[in-house]
Amino acid sequence: MSSQPYRGRFAPSPSGPLHFGSLVAALASYVDARSRGGTWLVRIEDLDRPRVVAGAADGILRTLETCGMEWDGPVVYQSRRKEAYHHALHELRRGGALYACACSRREIVDSALAGIEGYVYPGTCRNGVPMGRRARAWRVRTRAGRYGFMDAVQSPVEQDIECEIGDFVVYRVDGIFAYQLAVVVDDAEQGITDVVRGADLIESTPRQIYLQTLLRLPSVRYAHVPVAVSGRGEKFSKQTHAPPIARTNAAQALHAALRFLGQSPPPELAAAAVADAIRWALANWQLDRVPRARTAPAEK
Repeated sequence: MSSQPYRGRFAPSPSGPLHFGSLVAALASYVDARSRGGTWLVRIEDLDRPRVVAGAADGILRTLETCGMEWDGPVVYQSRRKEAYHHALHELRRGGALYACACSRREIVDSALAGIEGYVYPGTCRNGVPMGRRARAWRVRTRAGRYGFMDAVQSPVEQDIECEIGDFVVYRVDGIFAYQLAVVVDDAEQGITDVVRGADLIESTPRQIYLQTLLRLPSVRYAHVPVAVSGRGEKFSKQTHAPPIARTNAAQALHAALRFLGQSPPPELAAAAVADAIRWALANWQLDRVPRARTAPAEK
């Protein structure tokens, strides 16, 4: 992969406007790609329809443009790619890695132990759906062993998927594809070589690597930057009422994001033109200066 041209991407969920936490991830992804002469793509992760806010995707794209981040090629919308995800499901099932599960969330909670992300599925339906029950979802059969990768920011990451996560859902019978499957399929089809994103997704990465292996897809290099949190330790999100990026104050927002990412921009850059802020970022970007932390407080 080292000989391949750099291809990065930013993949926001349109659940609300672009806020500071999302700007940090977008800027890190954009500058890392452009500073290496690479391609930068934008993908809208709108599979979870109940969380999609009308007009949010367009608003995110306009804010990226206002902040001087121009993408290559057309924007990809996951909601339009269900055929590709169905094909991946077929491949997993043909390889014996997929099985139907009839368990409700309450049944899992009552019989499972807590893992690093929710409850570890106890394998109730591994040998078949019980008589008289209907499948609710399709799960990937995990294997014993540790799956790890070298993160460019957070250093080595390892996870025993079977013990810490359990067999995980990739498709619900109500027609919803899981993020883990969709992102792996999309990254492969778009030829993504490098993923720079927030550290809130770092625990998902071993599952994605596992799916890449099962589907015989190329591996990807990862860099997980700190997630911006409030003084109370809450992640910036729509749920915590994170304010949107003001398009009239884009240069100041970029300056704050660069400081958050450990890049030490000069104070006067906060009042400069957006083009100047981006130009400085590209000329001075150093990934190894990004703080090695899963979360960090945002500036007030």
